[in-house]
Amino acid sequence: MSDTPVRQQNTAAFYGQAVASFGIAMTATVIGIFRLHADAWVRAFLGIAVLYLVTSAFTLAKVIRDRQEAGQIVSRVDQARLEKLLAEHDPFEKL
Repeated sequence: MSDTPVRQQNTAAFYGQAVASFGIAMTATVIGIFRLHADAWVRAFLGIAVLYLVTSAFTLAKVIRDRQEAGQIVSRVDQARLEKLLAEHDPFEKL
């Protein structure tokens, strides 16, 4: 019996929906900022704020993913150590 982890992958439809959703949201925000009836400096400030928010969101997503992957690696190492100990253990060995 093998307990090898199954790698989960997103479907192409899910990936496409995520990319389309991001593109639509970013486009709508940019259009909204440019059509805003305000001074140019206000629109520029909002544009910079949106760019900062987007880059922060990407960074946060990467950090969360990296932490999850690191946890999976540690879990696999611990599992391999346990399997090695169980394989080497002889329950009938006299103490």
